[in-house]
Amino acid sequence: MPAPATLWSELVAAAQADPFLPVASGVFGLAVLHAFAAPFFARAAHRLESAHAARIASGSVPVNERGESSDFRAAALHLLGEVEAVFGLWAFVLFAMLIAWPGKGWVFACRYVESGDYALAMGVGATSPAKFIEPLFVFVIMALASARPIVSLAGRALGATARLLGGSPAAHWFTLLTLAPLLGSLITEPAAMTIGAWLLSRQFFVLRPSESLKYATLALLFVNVSVGGALTHFAAPPIVMVAGGWGWGAADVFRQFGLGALATILLSNGLYLLRFRRELAALRGAPAPASPEPAIPVWVTGAHLLFMVWTVAMLAGHHPVLMLGGLLAFLAFTVATPQWQSPLSLRGPLLVGFFLAGLVVLGGLQGWWIAPVLLRLGDQALLVAATVLTSFNDNAAITYLAAQVPALAAPGEVAAALRHAVVAGALAGGGLTVIANAPNPAGQSILAPHFDGAVSPWKLAGWAAVPTFLAVICLGFLRG
Repeated sequence: MPAPATLWSELVAAAQADPFLPVASGVFGLAVLHAFAAPFFARAAHRLESAHAARIASGSVPVNERGESSDFRAAALHLLGEVEAVFGLWAFVLFAMLIAWPGKGWVFACRYVESGDYALAMGVGATSPAKFIEPLFVFVIMALASARPIVSLAGRALGATARLLGGSPAAHWFTLLTLAPLLGSLITEPAAMTIGAWLLSRQFFVLRPSESLKYATLALLFVNVSVGGALTHFAAPPIVMVAGGWGWGAADVFRQFGLGALATILLSNGLYLLRFRRELAALRGAPAPASPEPAIPVWVTGAHLLFMVWTVAMLAGHHPVLMLGGLLAFLAFTVATPQWQSPLSLRGPLLVGFFLAGLVVLGGLQGWWIAPVLLRLGDQALLVAATVLTSFNDNAAITYLAAQVPALAAPGEVAAALRHAVVAGALAGGGLTVIANAPNPAGQSILAPHFDGAVSPWKLAGWAAVPTFLAVICLGFLRG
């Protein structure tokens, strides 16, 4: 009987069978490094923009008829400094390499990038798994969730809860970081992230907290949203990826992760509340607006809610064309009701959709090394490994790859423990980096103006470490 292959020999065999796979992983590694280096590019772009603005003021550079001018180097560095654009940019690099690689070529590259499925591009399988429906969904739901009627409704509900707790900045901070993430189990994590980030921006970050409190708040938001969608089977992308194949319903998901998610959020928020209690107590509330906005009719808010329900339903039914149709109807509705709408910005949703689409393209070629690693781990080791791997790859990609491993889908307590461990780790690690969870770029895009220059990935990871550790313990070992 032949000895079982070692991890190294299995990886070498996969690389020899298709030498492009380690090259694709190298491109993915460069994209990850680029994501961590993005703040350096952003600061360099800011310096060039400031110098160019001084030259405009002195009249030493040409401008157009509107007085506009830009430094191309600053624009290029600004693009390289956009975390949300990193994976999309490197996806173009991968696309070019696929075209140039012997035996691949233009047709193969187009098949892979359009489907997001390497096996399909190689002719294995007959239908596309619609890998890009999640980026499309995140784009649409972000646009819907950031509309004024939805933000106003969420703000009133969360504000009423905060007033019951005393109405102080600390009460608003605790309420937003607790209830907004849990709301994700009903309206999906991307929508919860968008609403939570918008409300934190308007109700808390405007109070100018210290840098430490800013990063602690952002870290809590990311970790809490990642675990807050684990009360149902349709809200958190890493659970959506496996729920159908593993036969999980809402009751199964809540039994495995619900209590752990609640404990994680309450413990993390409570711990940081104690850590920053003096600063939170010293913050002054935001001044009331000079002219209050007109009340939004119930029927307008109801229509916005229906658009969100439609989008979630189209995600569940895998109907991307109908999802886009709902977006067009939503845009038409906002044009027809301008007095109850705020200017709609699609820049953030588009960037996040671009980020996720690039992640699908790059992540689709990482299964050759992730799957063998997962197969060789016990449940506790798999819990830790999934948490760490999630930091460098979207958590939905981790669980999706795990779902392709036949041993994890088998009946029995051992396989059930492995399934629980990989999902718990993916949920727990979703707040360590911006690329760890699909909604994180949306939150960073909204809150980035409150940080000097750009959000530091190292400071974010540092402040997210303790909530992540609590999430590993609670999700890994606390079950209903």
